[in-house]
Amino acid sequence: MKTMPNNTIEEKYRWIKPILDKEVTIKQMVKVSPFSERTIKYWLARYRGNGLEGLRNRSTRPKSQPNELSIRVKERIIELRKETHLCARKMNYKLKKEGLEVSDRVIGKVVKTEGLVRKYRVRKLKYRYVKILLTPGELVEIDIKYVPSKIKGKRYYQYTAIDCASRWRYLKIYDDMGNGSSIKFLKEVIKVAKFRIRAIKTDNGSCFTNRYTGYLKSADPMSPRLHPLDLECQKLNIIHYLIDPGKPAQNGKVERSHRTDQEMFYDRNKLKTLPELEKKIKIWNNYYNNLEHCALDGLTPNEALARVQNVCA
Repeated sequence: MKTMPNNTIEEKYRWIKPILDKEVTIKQMVKVSPFSERTIKYWLARYRGNGLEGLRNRSTRPKSQPNELSIRVKERIIELRKETHLCARKMNYKLKKEGLEVSDRVIGKVVKTEGLVRKYRVRKLKYRYVKILLTPGELVEIDIKYVPSKIKGKRYYQYTAIDCASRWRYLKIYDDMGNGSSIKFLKEVIKVAKFRIRAIKTDNGSCFTNRYTGYLKSADPMSPRLHPLDLECQKLNIIHYLIDPGKPAQNGKVERSHRTDQEMFYDRNKLKTLPELEKKIKIWNNYYNNLEHCALDGLTPNEALARVQNVCA
């Protein structure tokens, strides 16, 4: 008289015993058993290694990772991403200052899992340029950004100067983008900068140069009349470089900072009056100069300037 098995161990052993006794093969047993060949082979291996104890049911609960990121740190990463919209590396710089050691890759995975990644457009052709180490003031990029929305029906313009070495930046709002405003802005930058400006780089707009608009119209093309900004640069002993036409990537640092302005300042603020714009743009500029930069290995522009000054001292 056959009896039912008392437990799962006995049931598994009854299925593999004929194979162990070489009465049947594994292939033959698979044809009459409700289990797969892989399952029977697994039971055989466990029995041969640990005896009947190897046939005991093992927990199917997922094994936890001992070094798994804590919930508190994950929540802090998510909170910081929603608050600042910074990349993984910049968030890592801030987390280190809070005493949290997390790698860039782990931060990126948390952000991606939560669906907080930026949706990129089609990747454009990138130009490769030679990077040269510079000192503060050796080259300052200057450009103009339209204030996105009009204020009381009037258009305003944001003049931007950024030091290529330290990423230190200065912003100023003007109600036009004429030659006079360009010269005023240059003098203002020289006044507030903590370093001597030796060269500037701009695009080919008519507020910066007449190389592509006035030279050919000059009475003497071989000795054309210089732009007022060029004349001012000569007085101040500053070199004025121009980017190639249609190559804004050559002014990449100031162009990239304008995207940051749009995403982190203009998209988050509704500006109704000029005094409000001037006040908030000053606060935003101070924040930017104290923001960690990937290009500076986690230093802020102000920290980068201070480090150079300490070395020189």
